[in-house]
Amino acid sequence: MTHATIPDASIIRILTVDDHPFVREGLVTVIGKQPDMAVIAQAATGHEGIEQFRVHRPDVTLMDLRLPDMSGVDTTIAIRSESRDARIVVLTTFEGDVDIQRAFAAGAKAYFLKNMPPKDLVEIIRHVHAGKKRVPPEVAARLAEHMAEESLTQRERNVLMQVAGGHRNREIAELLAISEDTVKTHLKHIIDKLGARDRTEAVTIAVRRGIIQL
Repeated sequence: MTHATIPDASIIRILTVDDHPFVREGLVTVIGKQPDMAVIAQAATGHEGIEQFRVHRPDVTLMDLRLPDMSGVDTTIAIRSESRDARIVVLTTFEGDVDIQRAFAAGAKAYFLKNMPPKDLVEIIRHVHAGKKRVPPEVAARLAEHMAEESLTQRERNVLMQVAGGHRNREIAELLAISEDTVKTHLKHIIDKLGARDRTEAVTIAVRRGIIQL
């Protein structure tokens, strides 16, 4: 069955926002095989995604988390600030629980990891189009893993970003206009909260979970 045999109103109209041409082509191929959906627009940046959404008003938007100009979360927030009924599915390679939390807090209806089977994606698109949320088991497990843990404060994230940048305690103190002892205290709290052995492992854990981005 082809799209031409189905009334336009029956087709789920999809916008893809991803900076990788190969990924966009793959999505067009997968979605093009479905009789009830079609990619009606594509964007390679967040700003393009916002503009394409305004022009086409898609039924479902597939949103990458990492875009060259702004994050997928910020793009989602911008779109939903203009259209509260926008249905957005996050597509990403990032499995960090904080990434997932931010996406859902921004208003995403589902979260799809790019290493999951294509058939799962088309099912998620149909669920979201029907007004439902969809959290795959792998994603739910990642969220639950850290649910009871205390999150880092903004100041602690700032300190950790400076550590990730290769700065020593004294340099961090100068950059953030705090004392070196305060930096040490923040680092102790960071290491404890993340269950790390040292500052280097704390950075590794924070990047993996999406707490900080390099």
